[in-house]
Amino acid sequence: MKGSVLIGIVAALLAALAWSLNFIVPFVIGDYSIFDIALVRFLISGLLAFAYLMFKWKNVRHLRAEDWLTSFALGLIGYLVYFQALAAAAVYAGPVIAPAFLALVPVVLAIAGNLRQPTVAWRDLAFPFALAAIGLLLVNWGSFDQATIGEAPSLLIGIPLAILAAACWVWFGLFNQSALAKRPQMNAGVWTALIMTGASLGMLAFVPIGLSLNVFASSRLGLGWHVAASLYIWGTVLALTASLGGALAWTFASQRLPVALSAQLITMESVFGTMLGLLIRRRWPTLVEGVGMIVLLAGVVTTIRIIHGRRSVALAPDLV
Repeated sequence: MKGSVLIGIVAALLAALAWSLNFIVPFVIGDYSIFDIALVRFLISGLLAFAYLMFKWKNVRHLRAEDWLTSFALGLIGYLVYFQALAAAAVYAGPVIAPAFLALVPVVLAIAGNLRQPTVAWRDLAFPFALAAIGLLLVNWGSFDQATIGEAPSLLIGIPLAILAAACWVWFGLFNQSALAKRPQMNAGVWTALIMTGASLGMLAFVPIGLSLNVFASSRLGLGWHVAASLYIWGTVLALTASLGGALAWTFASQRLPVALSAQLITMESVFGTMLGLLIRRRWPTLVEGVGMIVLLAGVVTTIRIIHGRRSVALAPDLV
């Protein structure tokens, strides 16, 4: 396996690990809302990203207006809108429906990616895709033991929001890979900083709307260190890992891997998220969860072997 491909695989796995930290947010922020930690997270990541852009000014000054607009759109839709839609879907649809929709994102992304960038014959991808879908279903099946669909406040609002979150991530994965393919010389750090700057500006623009909707618990609880320490600590952790770290790792992966493979690797986010959730709850995985993680891993490994085996596009021109 070529070194750049190996780097891409490791980067995609690191991105999945970084983004899996989002699953533990509700357990570590106390009475504060998802919107409070989103504000802290994106402000910190935005400030760090802006500082990095100033440090890399020699690279930045050569960017075109299209580069700024494209990267800002990626940050706004792929991070901010996705995160807010996901959080709202969990509120309205409960902890059952939202994960069920989002669990299928990697499979949909992989299929869409292979349609746009044919990499492997569809007959060769059928088996690993099926493994990934079954594995994701089993890993997320445990959600049905925690709450019933009847407990969801409003499925009519929650389901469209879950679909919106899933659509945002599929769009981000495809559009980011396409944008980087058009910019082969783009510095990964600069691109990541641009994306995070876009997400942060979007978050600032949302603050007045959020205050009018009363979604920020900080207006009621206060922002003093003695009450908001966990908010600041975990906001910083997520800014460095799930925002900056995840975006940088995904940029490296997108520059080196076809979408069909990177999408399969991102399914590991569910595995990492499940493991972190189990650690916080201090319990072992159920039989269904354990089997699901094994099946999911099998799908990922099979995809890697197929895409980098004898049946790649270069050696198998028949893709139907």
